[in-house]
Amino acid sequence: MKIVGILGSPSATSRSAALLQHATASLRHVASSLHTISVRELPAEALLHAQFDHPLIRQALNEVNEAQVVLVSTPIYKAAYSGLLKSFLDLLPQDGLREKTVVPLATGGSIAHLLALDYALKPVLSALGARDILDPVFATDPQIPKHETEGYRLLPEVQERVARSLQTVIDRNDEFQRLEDAAREREALLSRLQAPQAGESTRWAPRDVRWST
Repeated sequence: MKIVGILGSPSATSRSAALLQHATASLRHVASSLHTISVRELPAEALLHAQFDHPLIRQALNEVNEAQVVLVSTPIYKAAYSGLLKSFLDLLPQDGLREKTVVPLATGGSIAHLLALDYALKPVLSALGARDILDPVFATDPQIPKHETEGYRLLPEVQERVARSLQTVIDRNDEFQRLEDAAREREALLSRLQAPQAGESTRWAPRDVRWST
């Protein structure tokens, strides 16, 4: 299956990044392709001014378009997902998540921020046409402590919740594989239909030839 992770954290290292990294690592064995889009690394001017023709913006949007599973990870600030994530989601077309399975991931200072997933993020994902929005995984700051040498590490209870949420994705691997195979067959058929046949003679447009007498 084709998987893409979208990281909406403005920090180079963060708990939401650690959460996304753990989730994508858990799916690596079933992924035919796996990409992570760190929105903070996209060119700021192109992002804010919606420059769809910028190569990096175009590449990121194309990765989302081709994905079957999208993981969205964000810190929660003041009961809202990050403005950085919003700026990227605003670039997606109205049906940018159509037929996709989406897994929301979020971190926040306290459990009170959990409601932001249901009342802020999930409605946006649904409006973008997400096929299925799986059970979100929310972790508080103490549940992803920072170690001096290892950086942010998920506590076992968070790892278990990630595993439960992603099990649905893993169970659908065969379905996603069939869809990928069907898409490749369609592309191959179109290529054969569009390619000129060997030995095919060139046809010239008829000319109106008039002989003078």
